[in-house]
Amino acid sequence: MNISQGESKATNSRVYISSSLLSDSVLHEKLLKFLSEYLKSVNKFLLSYVKGIQFKSFITNETASVLAPDNDPPQKMGNLSLQPTEEEIAEAQSKRSEAVSAFSEKDYEKALALYTEAITLNPQATLLYAKRGQIYLLLSKPNACIRDCDRAIDLNPDSAAAHKFRGRAHQLLGNWEEAATDLRLACQFDFDEQADEWLREVTPNARKIEEHKRKKERRALEKKEKSYQKAQRQAREAAKAREANSRPSQTDDGPGKTGMGDFYQYLNDPEVLAAFQDPEVSAAFLDISSNPANILKYQKNQKVMDLINKVASKFGGASGFAGMTDQMPSGFFGGTDAPPKPSAPRSDDDVGLD
Repeated sequence: MNISQGESKATNSRVYISSSLLSDSVLHEKLLKFLSEYLKSVNKFLLSYVKGIQFKSFITNETASVLAPDNDPPQKMGNLSLQPTEEEIAEAQSKRSEAVSAFSEKDYEKALALYTEAITLNPQATLLYAKRGQIYLLLSKPNACIRDCDRAIDLNPDSAAAHKFRGRAHQLLGNWEEAATDLRLACQFDFDEQADEWLREVTPNARKIEEHKRKKERRALEKKEKSYQKAQRQAREAAKAREANSRPSQTDDGPGKTGMGDFYQYLNDPEVLAAFQDPEVSAAFLDISSNPANILKYQKNQKVMDLINKVASKFGGASGFAGMTDQMPSGFFGGTDAPPKPSAPRSDDDVGLD
């Protein structure tokens, strides 16, 4: 196919699609169903894309200060199972003092090495990890800072310093919710002006994200609730349809029929209703009600026969049960025949006849 033919077909397609969009009847034709579905899928994609753009626009230009994540190998943490001696604790304290001096002189690499030595000597000291994490922040290594603060918080969940520096590290990585959570805890445990300032910086973005998530969760719950209500409605309609379909056989009291129009009166009796709680018994009773001859299948089932006898004794004269018991063999109601039905009035033609 040459270029001119391709352009011609493209033009014809555009004209045809444009005209189709103006006519609902065309779009709903069976042959063009695929086109309708395609357009709907494109519309759904565009809506999702626009919502994504709108959500991203919520976040302010503070993302310009976000750092690229550091991917250095994990730093040395120390052996938590080690129980340091008094000499090791004292030496670790000495290393910490040297690290503080190096930090004051802005010799961060030296301070980092000294804190690592102190951690090796006394790996149970929470503050050593938090202070080393602070140095990693100054070296633009937020992930390393988070690892140190994680260890510090494992040792002491109420460490304000660890939450403060980890919150700042999350802020530098653009993790606004995590940053806000940590900085709030830091201020709660031990108010610090620097932590409070960082918290005020991250709060706007954190709140926007939190609100977006709440809306998303609310929409999901509403969708779930609608699906549940739809399923309930369909179940009710199906049950109503089944009841309507079965009603003629239950209400027909003609010859050979079970006459189940009075079936629901049985359920008004507490004893019968209790017996019907057993699925086996209720299924058997309905089976017998549909065809009285089926009682032969259950003559050795004591639970079923107890129910039959109970219904016979209570409702033997009812029109529905009379029609059912009329076809049952004798001997199924406590060794006697089925309860007698009311005798029909005699006509004048039968007077005096045997």
